[in-house]
Amino acid sequence: MTERRATWGWLRISVALPLAVALAADTRIVLAHGVAIATPTFPGVLLDWTLDPVPILGVAVLAAAYLSAERRIDRLHPAHPVPRLRRWLFLGGLAAILIALVSPIDAYEASLFSVHMVQHMLLELVAAPLIVLAAPITLALRVASPSGRHRLLAVLHSPPARWVSFPLVTWIVFAAANWGWHFSSGYELALENDLVHYAEHACFVGAALLFWWPAIGPDPQPWRMPHPMRILYLFLAMPQNSFLGVALLSTESVLYPHYLNVVRAWGPAALDDQHLGATLMWVFGDFAFVVAMIGVVAAWMRFEDARTVRLDARLDEDRRRQEASGPREPG
Repeated sequence: MTERRATWGWLRISVALPLAVALAADTRIVLAHGVAIATPTFPGVLLDWTLDPVPILGVAVLAAAYLSAERRIDRLHPAHPVPRLRRWLFLGGLAAILIALVSPIDAYEASLFSVHMVQHMLLELVAAPLIVLAAPITLALRVASPSGRHRLLAVLHSPPARWVSFPLVTWIVFAAANWGWHFSSGYELALENDLVHYAEHACFVGAALLFWWPAIGPDPQPWRMPHPMRILYLFLAMPQNSFLGVALLSTESVLYPHYLNVVRAWGPAALDDQHLGATLMWVFGDFAFVVAMIGVVAAWMRFEDARTVRLDARLDEDRRRQEASGPREPG
């Protein structure tokens, strides 16, 4: 009975987590395009939270599921509790989603391309890596029943999972998501159609989670890159991000007519705003990858130190055994 209850609990979590991620990542304030936008004033602009219930509910479900699983593991395995840092990483990622989707950023993303870019960077470069670092798959494996754990591992090592998580594929998917949306009619359509905008956010979050998983994720995965390859993986993400930023910065016309049609008597001109957004993507995107590379280098050093300690301990043990056995008599 206990195993069956645990299995059902795991099934509820496994259904709730993806659904909550989709809801949290895909929502936005319903804003009538073309309506005059009031001039934001400080500090009143700090109170312009949209408070859309959908992302709030989605984040609440995710947080409740994570904390419930953490409490269960701590109760069943008091000698090996969930590291508290992972809890704060996960909650920090959820907080970044809320800031992107219900804060004043969401209130003005449809008015300024630069604000829209900040929203996307929060989802891709802050929320996604924090959630990956929190090791949610490991948490799910630990809280699941033996049968549930077996099924989850079977999914992780299935051919589709192995293909979609291959580092070259995750890198290309991440780059294609950003280039594809920004240099196609999809971006403009997302600004005019809420459902497409939901799909855009889901695409960015999903591609970012896949991208960060092989680079910094502590979770088990079908492909585990050595640390030098992780650094190269992140380093190569910098030029594609820079080229995209430079491509947007070099434009001489507004790429998205939506921002020309926004009625506002404040802020930069549409083209200047587009260039500002491109600069933010270029500078802060590359900064995020540099920080990630520094983190991988630090993890590499810790890994080598731990391996050296294990090797020294093994050599010491061999030496003690040899000494305990006494000197060998000549044959």
